[in-house]
Formats: sequence, C-alpha cells, structure tokens
Amino acid sequence: MAPRGVTKERAAEYKGHMTFAVAMACIVAAIGGSIFGYDIGISGVNTMDPFLEKFFPVVFRRKNSPTRNNYCKYDNQALSAFTSSLYLAGQVSTLAAAPVTRNYGRRASIICGGISFLIGAALNAAAGNLAILIIGRIMLGVGIGFGNQAVPLYLSEMAPAHLRGGLNMMFQLATTLGIFTANMINFGTQKIKPWGWRLSLGLAAAPALLMTIGGILLPETPNSLIERGHVEEGRRVLELIRGTAEVDAEFTDMTEASELAKTIKHPFRSILERRNRPQLVMAVCMPAFQILTGINSILFYAPVLFQSMGFGASASLYSSMLTGAVLLFSTLISIATVDRLGRRKLLISGGIQMIVCQVIVAGILAAKFGADKQLSRSCSIAVVMVICLFMLAFGWSWGPLGWTVPSEIFALETQSAGQSITVAVNLFFTFVIAQAFLSLLCAFKFAIFIFFACWIAVMTAFVHVFLPETKGVPIEEMVLLWSKHRFWKNVMPDIMPLEDGWGPCEDSAPAYESNIHK
Repeated sequence: MAPRGVTKERAAEYKGHMTFAVAMACIVAAIGGSIFGYDIGISGVNTMDPFLEKFFPVVFRRKNSPTRNNYCKYDNQALSAFTSSLYLAGQVSTLAAAPVTRNYGRRASIICGGISFLIGAALNAAAGNLAILIIGRIMLGVGIGFGNQAVPLYLSEMAPAHLRGGLNMMFQLATTLGIFTANMINFGTQKIKPWGWRLSLGLAAAPALLMTIGGILLPETPNSLIERGHVEEGRRVLELIRGTAEVDAEFTDMTEASELAKTIKHPFRSILERRNRPQLVMAVCMPAFQILTGINSILFYAPVLFQSMGFGASASLYSSMLTGAVLLFSTLISIATVDRLGRRKLLISGGIQMIVCQVIVAGILAAKFGADKQLSRSCSIAVVMVICLFMLAFGWSWGPLGWTVPSEIFALETQSAGQSITVAVNLFFTFVIAQAFLSLLCAFKFAIFIFFACWIAVMTAFVHVFLPETKGVPIEEMVLLWSKHRFWKNVMPDIMPLEDGWGPCEDSAPAYESNIHK
C-alpha cells in the first residue's frame, strides 16, 4: 500500500516540555528575523543629507526646495529602487532556497542566508557609486530569501505543538527588534557626517554573523533528518528537544509524514493538487495581506513620511524610533497570548483597530495638511500617536501571524515549497509597495491611508470566513483540520486518509475540533 501520511490524531499523546535546547535553538535561529527587520529600519538612511547628496542628488535638491509639494519631495524611482531591489532579489532567491532546505536541511539555508547577507552588508558599507549600492542590496535580498524561507520553518518544527505559536513568533520579535535597533542607530549616525550612513549600513553584518554562526552550531530539526533518511538521528534530536524519551506518538507522526514526503518528487507540482488547495490559498493570501496593511510603507519610509508631514530630520527619525519601539512591545503581547487566545481572535481584533487608525490619520491629513502647509505641533503629535496605535495592533496580529500561520499549515512533503511561496509572495508585494509607495503618496496624498484601510477590511473578512483556528494542532495533523472546516471541506477531496484506510473526510472528528471555525 502506498504511504498515506498521518492517519490518526495522536496530539493528546505527545510528551515533552519546553527545554533548554529548544529555547537556545529558537533564540539563535530567530536572529534571522533581526536581519530582515534591520534592513527594513535601516532604509531610513534615505533621509540623511550626505547619503542623498552622494547617490540621489536630484532628491537632495528637491528635499531642500521650499517650493516643492510636500507629498512629492521624495518621489524618485531610483530612490525607491534602493529600497525595493532587495525584495525583488529575495523573491527570486527564496524559490531557489526551497530545494536546498528540503534536500540539505533547514540549517543549510540559514547558513547560506547569513553568508549572503554578510557580503551585501560589506558592499553597501563600502559603496562608492549607485551600482555597487544596488548590488549590495541584491546580495542582502539573497540572504533574506534564504533566511526567511528556512527560519520560520525551523522554528515551527522545533517547537512543541502547544507552544508553537509563541516560539515561532521569535522570528517576528527579532524582526521588530531589528527595526527598532536600526532606527536607534540611524538616530545616532545621522550626526556623524559625512560617513554616518556607511556605519548604519555596515552594522547589518552583526546579526548576519550571529545567524551564520548559529546555523553552524544549531541542531537540525527532527522532521528534516527523518525526511532525509536519518531516522535514528532524528529520534535522538527529538528526545533532546522534548526532554524525554517518551516521544513515540510524535515520532510516529513524523515518520508517517516522512514516508509520504519521500514519494513526492515535485513538491511545487504537488502543492497545486486539490488536497493542498486550502494551504496554497493561505500561503498566497496571508503574506500578501500582511504587506497590504500598509505596514512596510510606514516602516520603510517612516522618516520620509514624517518629514513629508513637516517633521524635522531629527524629529522624523525620533518618531520612527518610537513607532519601532511600540511594534517591539506589541510583539511581546502576541507571544504571550497567541497560544491562549488563538490566531483568529488576534488577527480579527488587530484588523479592526488598524482600520480605525488608518481612517483617523487620513482624516487629520485631509483637514490639516496639504501640498503647501505643514501640520501643527498638536496635529503632528496626534498623527504619531495614532500611527503608534496602528503599530500596536499590527504587532500583535498580522505582523507575527502573517509568518506563523503559513509556516505551520503545510504537510511535510510540501513544507519547503509552501514556505518558499509564502516568502516569495511576501517579498513580491513588499517590492511592489516599496517601489510604488512614494509615487502613490504623491498621487493619492492623504487617501493612501484609506487605500490601505480598505485592504485591511478585506483581509479581516477573509480570516473570519476562511481561516480555521490552528492553535494546538500538530503540524503533522493539519491536513485533518481542513477537512472539518465548513468551507474547505467542500474543496478537499471526498476521500481522506484515516487510521484504518481511506474514508469520507467527515469521519473521525479530532480532539481539537472546538478550535475550528464552522
């Protein structure tokens, strides 16, 4: 008989607890997230006069022109390309990372990502012209493509099922910490003229070095070891990270999933099959929606955005530093609540708060700000406070869960391909928004915030209707979850794997059925 994957729910039989090995592995691996966050935050160098004067003299002259439309001072495609080129490179490289992650392990991709990022940081710090600067950004993109493909997957597989949500969010926590750190560094290096921007870009090598060393020292995940035929080593690592020898139930799930995974020679082709349709939809929609909240527009261009609203150079960096700190704090809230409240409640509540914040900011700008007038001090403070509330909502909802949900829903045979699609979609939309935002800001003006609010309304409705609660569901048993959902059960094949053979998908209600939205 052909392998059928996991056919019985054994989650209640899983043993183990949080161990030092898991804690260290998750902390070191999550440093990969700080690379992503640092690069988002460090884009703030694009408001430093020495940087603009050297690489973007047209923008430098326009910025200091008192007659220029406030919304359009930074509308320059070359400046946008400085930010967006990284994400286009990341989109391509993450597809190349999928076979590396599957055939050589999660650690191999983490190491490749760290080395690529080290090269990119060195090129950017030493750049003497725009061409070298862009090449450096492309190498950073390759690093992000490999790192973002492997790290969330690594964290999901190492974490115990009942703690997976919180531990997986170490990636997002590290991302927000990287953003905050970059904002702090920019705030300091803007005073070091004319080479402060080189220090900002060069310090990106620090998390990259930690990620590379961590990738060398970390244990491989038991899922990857078993999938690649190292069954005994996989069991040994599983016992190590669970802190007990009583891992028979979890080990059996892994080996059953691995048997099916070995029969899949073309995971990208397999992921298009009907039985994987729900996961594929989530792999595309979750990362796309995460970017369409408008968060990256604020993070990439926070200093530019605040300067466009009339803040001075120091004030704009200070404001972006404040919003980065709020994002970091809110991620801690999500880590503390995700495995108790679940994914759906956080996503929906965060979405509602973000809609309100976007509409309020648009209203203030429409009434008090224009092409030739600045915000008053009180209105400026109000805008920063509302954007902080937006960051707070994003940080406990779509920020971490936009990565966590896709990383935990795929069967073993399609995990690497699914994560590659997730990262590729995320980076594609990041590239589009990064390249287009300054032009959209110039064209839409205050209505840019209404544009993003409409998308947040769509994604909140999407979660309510289509996303089942994945809290506490083992990765190996996710396929059984979709077959019980009121919508996806009509999409899934009529015959699903069961313990004693193949049968109707309505049979064998799982113990975690109370988590499923019906």
